[in-house]
Amino acid sequence: MTRPELTELDHLREVERLARAVVAAAGGEGWLSYAPDPDDTTGLQRAVNALARSIRHYHFPGDGCAEEDERPVLKLAGVAVLRPDAMPTGWTETYEDGCRRLGVEPRPDGWALWNTWGDHDMPVTMIVRAVDTTEGLLANWSRGRTVHPVMPLPSQVALIHQGWSAPMILSPHGARKVGLSGRP
Repeated sequence: MTRPELTELDHLREVERLARAVVAAAGGEGWLSYAPDPDDTTGLQRAVNALARSIRHYHFPGDGCAEEDERPVLKLAGVAVLRPDAMPTGWTETYEDGCRRLGVEPRPDGWALWNTWGDHDMPVTMIVRAVDTTEGLLANWSRGRTVHPVMPLPSQVALIHQGWSAPMILSPHGARKVGLSGRP
């Protein structure tokens, strides 16, 4: 019997699925650790722990996993990405008009809108240059993984507006917080 031919992407997805099964089995045995390995850890345990840390989520710039990056994590309600050639679904204006309304200059790389909470849980939108980070967030959220970026550097923030820019793609955390997760 022949096996169906897998594309490279299908093969990688299957490898990730199997890696997650290995990590789940190790977790079921009670020895899996995302923390640094203790001295008495076996070679197999070290390898599985490293695998678990690697596949915990899709890594992206600003995901907080770099050891030298000690900025706090920023919980997001949702995001939107504005690009010259692609505006978010539901936005009827051009890129230039959207930038003008938000008070920022159009950039070839576009802008990311991070909807979060400020003081006293007030909704705010941060307009940031971190488009790559935002795309990494979206890749994780589309797989149901709740991940958040680290707080952007002041040089990455163009403006902060009161209220949320909509429409946005809700984070798993944001969907639960506003009661739209569909879970009891």
